[in-house]
Amino acid sequence: MAELKIGKLDSDVLQRIVIDKIRYRRPEVKTRAGIGEDCAVIDYGEYECVVSTDPITADVKNIGRLAIHISCNDVASNGIEPLGITLAVMLPVGTTESDVQTIMTQAGTAAEEAGVEIIGGHTEVTPAVNQPVIVSTAFGRGIAGESASARNMRPGDMILMTKSAGLEGTGIIATEKAEELTGVLTPQELRRAQGMIRNVSVVKDGVTAGRIGTSGMHDVTEGGILGAVWEMCHISGLGAEVELEAIHVDPVTEKIAAHYGIDPLRLISSGCMLIVAPPSKAYKIVTEYHKIDVNIKSAIIGKICAAEHGITQIDPQGQESEIAPPYADELYKVITR
Repeated sequence: MAELKIGKLDSDVLQRIVIDKIRYRRPEVKTRAGIGEDCAVIDYGEYECVVSTDPITADVKNIGRLAIHISCNDVASNGIEPLGITLAVMLPVGTTESDVQTIMTQAGTAAEEAGVEIIGGHTEVTPAVNQPVIVSTAFGRGIAGESASARNMRPGDMILMTKSAGLEGTGIIATEKAEELTGVLTPQELRRAQGMIRNVSVVKDGVTAGRIGTSGMHDVTEGGILGAVWEMCHISGLGAEVELEAIHVDPVTEKIAAHYGIDPLRLISSGCMLIVAPPSKAYKIVTEYHKIDVNIKSAIIGKICAAEHGITQIDPQGQESEIAPPYADELYKVITR
């Protein structure tokens, strides 16, 4: 049997050997495990509970900060404000009290930024890991029926993105491979690239769009912006047409991607939110972002189409091609070297 690749499981493998093995169903579960689903949604009568779990394994230097933002981002992708979060912290042998203090100082600051309380978890030193690993679970509460879902997407809806593609991946690579990049980036560019890791929250993006109304949102994580488009279409059973030229990629991300021979549109992009909405609401969302935060730059990058159109991308020369399902993130081509 073939050995699995490093990173997120390919969609077909995940469906076949993980999701298809989950057979028992509870009637209270409104949104359950599925390809591209950021969160589970549980019926609590007048309210619904939105829950998401994510691990942080790649960026040790910013692990406390990322552990908070990544799971909170998923809850926010349902248009719901995260309220509480738990952290399961696995630490390698040799970890010091200072190491734990650094991680939890990061987590405490990030939780305050996201407006979420750390409500529990577990911390241990174990020989089972050779570097810190944190699994975080975030919880949000919304009025019943308020949670956004890609199942509400319709042909003609617009596809928006916030910030820039490859945002988190740029920050991780610039931090972990700083020495290698000294001859590729100027000192100013390197500092800016490293600083991108501080802009990975999409809580404000998601909650703001949720108030206006969307047809679904997706936090752009492993698989990048193109992987996120494919996953939303997979959930809805619809097609899409994406204009590659409309996708914003920061020049420093382009430099790093060119140096390592990776695709920034397939690079982990926490901090970038994919939003689908009818045209009237899409323009309201863009306008609202300009009002509330100059850092939330947004752009319309495509539209939702009927299923028979397929999930396609149009390059700057006008050539149309199919968007492939997400696969192991481009980040692992760099950090595992």
